[in-house]
Amino acid sequence: MKETLLIIDDQEDILHFLDEILADRYRVITARNADEALKVLQDDVVQLIISDVMMPGMDGFALCDLLKRNVDYCHIPIILLTAKNSFRSKIEGLEIGADAYIGKPFSPELLLVQVSNLLKNRDKVREHAANAPFDHLHLQMQSKSDEQFLEKLNSCIHEHIRDPNLSVDLLADYMGMSRPTFYRRVKAVANLSPKELVDQVRLKKAAELIAENDLKIFQVANKVGYSSQTVFGQNFHKYFKRTPKEYMAMLKAKLRN
Repeated sequence: MKETLLIIDDQEDILHFLDEILADRYRVITARNADEALKVLQDDVVQLIISDVMMPGMDGFALCDLLKRNVDYCHIPIILLTAKNSFRSKIEGLEIGADAYIGKPFSPELLLVQVSNLLKNRDKVREHAANAPFDHLHLQMQSKSDEQFLEKLNSCIHEHIRDPNLSVDLLADYMGMSRPTFYRRVKAVANLSPKELVDQVRLKKAAELIAENDLKIFQVANKVGYSSQTVFGQNFHKYFKRTPKEYMAMLKAKLRN
Protein backbone atom coordinates (compact mmCIF):
# COMPACT_ATOMS: atom_id res chain seq x y z
CA MET A 1 0.00 0.00 0.00
CA LYS A 2 1.31 3.44 -0.95
CA GLU A 3 2.17 5.89 1.81
CA THR A 4 -0.09 8.94 1.99
CA LEU A 5 1.23 12.47 1.50
CA LEU A 6 -0.75 15.64 2.21
CA ILE A 7 0.21 18.60 -0.01
CA ILE A 8 -0.96 22.08 0.96
CA ASP A 9 -0.73 25.05 -1.41
CA ASP A 10 -3.16 27.78 -2.44
CA GLN A 11 -2.02 27.67 -6.08
CA GLU A 12 -3.71 25.01 -8.21
CA ASP A 13 -0.80 24.81 -10.67
CA ILE A 14 1.63 24.03 -7.84
CA LEU A 15 -0.68 21.35 -6.45
CA HIS A 16 -0.95 19.80 -9.91
CA PHE A 17 2.83 19.96 -10.41
CA LEU A 18 3.55 18.30 -7.06
CA ASP A 19 0.89 15.67 -7.68
CA GLU A 20 2.54 14.78 -11.00
CA ILE A 21 5.93 14.40 -9.29
CA LEU A 22 4.72 12.28 -6.39
CA ALA A 23 1.64 10.35 -7.49
CA ASP A 24 3.55 7.45 -9.07
CA ARG A 25 5.17 6.57 -5.73
CA TYR A 26 2.69 7.83 -3.16
CA ARG A 27 -1.00 8.37 -2.52
CA VAL A 28 -1.43 12.14 -2.70
CA ILE A 29 -4.13 14.23 -1.02
CA THR A 30 -4.23 17.97 -1.73
CA ALA A 31 -5.52 20.92 0.28
CA ARG A 32 -5.63 24.59 -0.67
CA ASN A 33 -5.26 26.04 2.82
CA ALA A 34 -4.66 25.13 6.46
CA ASP A 35 -8.36 24.67 7.23
CA GLU A 36 -8.75 22.08 4.46
CA ALA A 37 -5.55 20.37 5.62
CA LEU A 38 -6.81 20.04 9.20
CA LYS A 39 -10.03 18.45 7.94
CA VAL A 40 -8.01 15.92 5.92
CA LEU A 41 -5.93 15.04 8.98
CA GLN A 42 -9.07 14.33 10.98
CA ASP A 43 -10.27 11.80 8.39
CA ASP A 44 -7.10 10.27 6.91
CA VAL A 45 -3.89 8.72 8.19
CA VAL A 46 -1.08 10.79 6.66
CA GLN A 47 2.59 9.77 6.67
CA LEU A 48 4.13 13.09 5.51
CA ILE A 49 3.05 16.70 4.89
CA ILE A 50 4.37 19.13 2.26
CA SER A 51 3.17 22.69 2.83
CA ASP A 52 3.72 26.02 1.17
CA VAL A 53 4.65 28.79 3.59
CA MET A 54 2.89 31.77 1.98
CA MET A 55 -0.86 31.01 2.10
CA PRO A 56 -3.94 33.12 2.89
CA GLY A 57 -5.24 32.69 6.42
CA MET A 58 -2.95 30.49 8.49
CA ASP A 59 0.45 30.34 6.78
CA GLY A 60 2.77 27.33 6.61
CA PHE A 61 4.85 28.39 9.61
CA ALA A 62 1.77 28.72 11.82
CA LEU A 63 0.33 25.43 10.55
CA CYS A 64 3.60 23.61 11.18
CA ASP A 65 3.81 25.06 14.68
CA LEU A 66 0.20 24.04 15.38
CA LEU A 67 0.72 20.46 14.18
CA LYS A 68 4.01 19.97 16.01
CA ARG A 69 2.35 21.08 19.26
CA ASN A 70 -0.59 18.70 18.77
CA VAL A 71 -0.12 15.21 20.21
CA ASP A 72 -2.28 13.76 17.42
CA TYR A 73 -0.07 15.01 14.58
CA CYS A 74 3.36 15.95 15.94
CA HIS A 75 4.92 12.67 14.74
CA ILE A 76 4.20 13.47 11.06
CA PRO A 77 7.26 14.79 9.14
CA ILE A 78 6.68 18.20 7.56
CA ILE A 79 8.46 19.71 4.56
CA LEU A 80 8.01 23.46 4.07
CA LEU A 81 8.19 24.91 0.55
CA THR A 82 8.69 28.61 -0.06
CA ALA A 83 10.07 31.24 -2.40
CA LYS A 84 11.08 33.09 0.77
CA ASN A 85 14.50 31.47 0.64
CA SER A 86 16.44 33.53 3.17
CA PHE A 87 18.65 32.06 5.89
CA ARG A 88 16.39 33.60 8.56
CA SER A 89 13.32 31.97 7.04
CA LYS A 90 14.99 28.56 7.06
CA ILE A 91 15.95 28.98 10.71
CA GLU A 92 12.39 30.02 11.55
CA GLY A 93 10.99 26.95 9.81
CA LEU A 94 13.33 24.56 11.56
CA GLU A 95 12.80 26.22 14.94
CA ILE A 96 9.07 25.52 14.83
CA GLY A 97 9.71 21.84 14.10
CA ALA A 98 9.78 21.52 10.30
CA ASP A 99 11.71 18.42 9.29
CA ALA A 100 12.96 19.95 6.03
CA TYR A 101 12.86 23.31 4.26
CA ILE A 102 13.05 23.53 0.46
CA GLY A 103 13.26 26.81 -1.41
CA LYS A 104 11.42 27.50 -4.66
CA PRO A 105 12.20 26.84 -7.41
CA PHE A 106 13.33 23.30 -6.60
CA SER A 107 14.17 20.21 -8.60
CA PRO A 108 11.70 17.30 -8.54
CA GLU A 109 14.62 14.99 -7.78
CA LEU A 110 15.50 16.94 -4.63
CA LEU A 111 11.93 16.79 -3.38
CA LEU A 112 11.63 13.05 -4.08
CA VAL A 113 14.88 12.32 -2.24
CA GLN A 114 13.86 14.44 0.73
CA VAL A 115 10.45 12.75 0.98
CA SER A 116 12.01 9.31 0.65
CA ASN A 117 14.64 10.00 3.32
CA LEU A 118 12.13 11.31 5.85
CA LEU A 119 9.86 8.31 5.35
CA LYS A 120 12.84 5.94 5.63
CA ASN A 121 13.82 7.55 8.93
CA ARG A 122 10.32 6.94 10.25
CA ASP A 123 10.50 3.34 9.10
CA LYS A 124 13.81 2.83 10.92
CA VAL A 125 12.30 4.09 14.16
CA ARG A 126 9.26 1.86 13.73
CA GLU A 127 11.38 -1.17 12.85
CA HIS A 128 13.53 -0.65 15.92
CA ALA A 129 10.43 -0.28 18.08
CA ALA A 130 9.02 -3.52 16.67
CA ASN A 131 12.20 -5.47 17.39
CA ALA A 132 13.05 -3.93 20.75
CA PRO A 133 10.22 -1.76 22.04
CA PHE A 134 11.36 1.11 24.25
CA ASP A 135 15.04 0.03 24.23
CA HIS A 136 17.07 3.24 23.76
CA LEU A 137 14.40 4.72 21.52
CA HIS A 138 15.24 8.14 22.92
CA LEU A 139 18.42 7.95 20.81
CA GLN A 140 16.46 7.45 17.58
CA MET A 141 13.23 9.39 18.00
CA GLN A 142 12.15 11.71 15.21
CA SER A 143 11.03 14.24 17.82
CA LYS A 144 11.12 14.95 21.54
CA SER A 145 7.38 14.38 21.54
CA ASP A 146 7.85 10.77 20.33
CA GLU A 147 10.36 10.16 23.11
CA GLN A 148 8.07 11.57 25.81
CA PHE A 149 5.09 9.66 24.44
CA LEU A 150 6.93 6.33 24.56
CA GLU A 151 8.42 6.95 27.99
CA LYS A 152 4.99 7.70 29.44
CA LEU A 153 3.43 4.68 27.70
CA ASN A 154 6.28 2.44 28.86
CA SER A 155 5.72 3.56 32.44
CA CYS A 156 2.01 2.77 32.27
CA ILE A 157 2.51 -0.69 30.74
CA HIS A 158 5.07 -1.68 33.35
CA GLU A 159 2.88 -0.33 36.13
CA HIS A 160 0.09 -2.69 35.02
CA ILE A 161 2.21 -5.48 33.53
CA ARG A 162 0.83 -8.14 35.92
CA ASP A 163 -2.74 -7.40 34.87
CA PRO A 164 -3.87 -9.90 32.18
CA ASN A 165 -6.79 -7.59 31.38
CA LEU A 166 -4.71 -4.50 30.64
CA SER A 167 -6.78 -2.82 27.94
CA VAL A 168 -6.19 -0.40 25.12
CA ASP A 169 -8.89 1.81 26.64
CA LEU A 170 -6.98 2.04 29.93
CA LEU A 171 -3.76 2.96 28.10
CA ALA A 172 -5.51 5.52 25.90
CA ASP A 173 -7.13 7.10 28.95
CA TYR A 174 -3.77 7.21 30.76
CA MET A 175 -2.23 8.94 27.73
CA GLY A 176 -5.11 11.43 27.58
CA MET A 177 -6.24 10.35 24.12
CA SER A 178 -9.27 8.87 22.47
CA ARG A 179 -8.91 5.20 21.52
CA PRO A 180 -8.64 5.93 17.74
CA THR A 181 -6.08 8.70 18.26
CA PHE A 182 -4.03 6.52 20.60
CA TYR A 183 -4.11 3.63 18.12
CA ARG A 184 -2.92 5.87 15.26
CA ARG A 185 -0.10 7.36 17.35
CA VAL A 186 1.26 3.97 18.48
CA LYS A 187 1.00 2.65 14.93
CA ALA A 188 2.85 5.66 13.55
CA VAL A 189 5.73 5.40 16.03
CA ALA A 190 6.11 1.62 16.39
CA ASN A 191 4.31 0.16 13.35
CA LEU A 192 2.49 -2.09 15.81
CA SER A 193 -0.99 -2.09 17.26
CA PRO A 194 -1.19 -1.18 20.96
CA LYS A 195 -1.95 -4.83 21.81
CA GLU A 196 1.08 -6.05 19.86
CA LEU A 197 3.28 -3.52 21.59
CA VAL A 198 1.98 -4.49 25.04
CA ASP A 199 2.60 -8.17 24.24
CA GLN A 200 6.19 -7.43 23.23
CA VAL A 201 6.84 -5.39 26.37
CA ARG A 202 5.45 -8.27 28.48
CA LEU A 203 7.68 -10.78 26.69
CA LYS A 204 10.83 -8.69 26.97
CA LYS A 205 10.21 -8.35 30.70
CA ALA A 206 9.67 -12.11 30.85
CA ALA A 207 13.05 -12.65 29.17
CA GLU A 208 14.68 -10.46 31.82
CA LEU A 209 13.04 -12.49 34.61
CA ILE A 210 14.10 -15.78 33.01
CA ALA A 211 17.68 -14.49 32.81
CA GLU A 212 17.63 -13.83 36.55
CA ASN A 213 16.88 -17.56 37.00
CA ASP A 214 14.99 -17.08 40.27
CA LEU A 215 11.52 -18.08 39.09
CA LYS A 216 9.79 -21.02 37.47
CA ILE A 217 8.29 -20.48 34.02
CA PHE A 218 4.69 -20.33 35.27
CA GLN A 219 5.73 -17.71 37.86
CA VAL A 220 7.35 -15.61 35.13
CA ALA A 221 4.18 -15.89 33.05
CA ASN A 222 2.06 -14.66 35.97
CA LYS A 223 4.38 -11.75 36.71
CA VAL A 224 4.02 -10.40 33.17
CA GLY A 225 0.26 -10.78 32.95
CA TYR A 226 -0.30 -14.19 31.36
CA SER A 227 -2.90 -16.31 33.13
CA SER A 228 -2.21 -19.21 30.74
CA GLN A 229 1.28 -20.70 30.65
CA THR A 230 0.45 -22.28 27.27
CA VAL A 231 -0.41 -18.93 25.69
CA PHE A 232 2.69 -17.41 27.28
CA GLY A 233 4.87 -20.15 25.80
CA GLN A 234 3.34 -19.73 22.34
CA ASN A 235 3.79 -15.96 22.33
CA PHE A 236 7.30 -16.20 23.73
CA HIS A 237 8.28 -18.63 20.95
CA LYS A 238 6.71 -16.38 18.32
CA TYR A 239 8.78 -13.41 19.47
CA PHE A 240 12.10 -15.02 20.47
CA LYS A 241 11.98 -18.04 18.08
CA ARG A 242 12.47 -20.41 21.00
CA THR A 243 10.47 -21.64 23.99
CA PRO A 244 11.08 -20.20 27.48
CA LYS A 245 12.92 -23.40 28.44
CA GLU A 246 15.08 -23.24 25.31
CA TYR A 247 15.79 -19.59 26.05
CA MET A 248 16.86 -20.46 29.59
CA ALA A 249 19.08 -23.29 28.27
CA MET A 250 20.70 -20.89 25.80
CA LEU A 251 21.49 -18.43 28.60
CA LYS A 252 23.02 -21.18 30.74
CA ALA A 253 25.14 -22.36 27.81
CA LYS A 254 26.44 -18.82 27.28
CA LEU A 255 27.36 -18.60 30.97
CA ARG A 256 29.32 -21.85 30.73
CA ASN A 257 31.24 -20.52 27.75
